[in-house]
Amino acid sequence: MTLTQELQVILFKPQGSIDLEGGKTLSEQMAGVMPQADQLWVIDLAEVNFMDSSGLVPLVKGLKAARQSGCRLVLCNVQAPVRLILELTQLDSVFEIFHTYEDIFTTVKDNSLVLAG
Repeated sequence: MTLTQELQVILFKPQGSIDLEGGKTLSEQMAGVMPQADQLWVIDLAEVNFMDSSGLVPLVKGLKAARQSGCRLVLCNVQAPVRLILELTQLDSVFEIFHTYEDIFTTVKDNSLVLAG
């Protein structure tokens, strides 16, 4: 008998601006899901065209909650204005960032799910 555990993916797709209001919405969505050790949280930023410093709060809180639970949180499809704020705050070196949603899984298959701690 073979037991295979599939990776459970939780996908968040915020839209528009992640500012004080948009960040609050994202925080509420993320708070509604309990992170678990076998989950991969993906925040797809393809439809986010603006983020300010208050929008970073839910991302950092989400990453902290995920890591404490042994869950993995990654970002993908980061648009130029959002990438800039991540680079200016040096959070681009804290988050795992992938170009596309598909890239996450080609990389995951090549690497074991190791959490940077």
